[in-house]
Amino acid sequence: MTFFSLGSGSCGNCYYLSTETDAIIIDCGVSLRRFKKNMLEYGMKVGKTRGILITHDHADHIKAAGKISKECAIPVYATPLVHKGMDRNWQNSVKVPEEHRRTVELGVPFQLGEFRITAFPIPHDASENVGYYIEVGDSRFTVMTDVGDVTDNVKEYIGKSTHLIFEANYDEEMLKNGRYPQPLKERIASGHGHLSNKKAATALAENFHEQLKNVWLCHLSEENNHPELARKTVETVLRSYGIIAGTDFTLEVLRRKIPTGPFVLHS
Repeated sequence: MTFFSLGSGSCGNCYYLSTETDAIIIDCGVSLRRFKKNMLEYGMKVGKTRGILITHDHADHIKAAGKISKECAIPVYATPLVHKGMDRNWQNSVKVPEEHRRTVELGVPFQLGEFRITAFPIPHDASENVGYYIEVGDSRFTVMTDVGDVTDNVKEYIGKSTHLIFEANYDEEMLKNGRYPQPLKERIASGHGHLSNKKAATALAENFHEQLKNVWLCHLSEENNHPELARKTVETVLRSYGIIAGTDFTLEVLRRKIPTGPFVLHS
């Protein structure tokens, strides 16, 4: 299995997961032009893509979903509330065609090619926000972005994963002392906003297990974080629990505006 990030952050989120025969896309918040360019440059194949999974209806996760679905005839999978939210979002200029809409039910697995997929709830201030737990053979790949709080569901799926995309959005001191207006700071730090580096690190440390092979920190804030700061914070907290990133598992930080990968994943 191969994983590729086309972008991760408020400028656009898009992830590509493939086997030899099948592929899925998770979120489509980059522009159609950039999507096509990256897919061509890095040899990712639209033709074997079985579906686009949408986590929630914010523009940085859905910007090109309708355009790609329409042009490439790829079905789009989302919960009913997320589909409705996508229709209401004025920044989503091209809606997903009716014939390409598929409904996801929380907690109910479904199959797309080789991928067995389960959606689960994650708190965030969208119409609804979900994580995706994706099983292929013995590999268990989980995407958790825009995580408002570390809920029991979040803990459970960290504990199940062999490969994990996990939000580390902001540094607490940078957010506190930064230029954002106070209401926005409060929204980000709320239980329906985003996850700080420290909270992400603690969640990883407290739910770490020996089967976890790869963690990618995602959706870093441009204003209130930095890749090396996020990495250092997570590594420091993990070390205090006796867990060594780079030895016990691989830790990477996904880049905001340019592709990261490909990563070849083993069971």
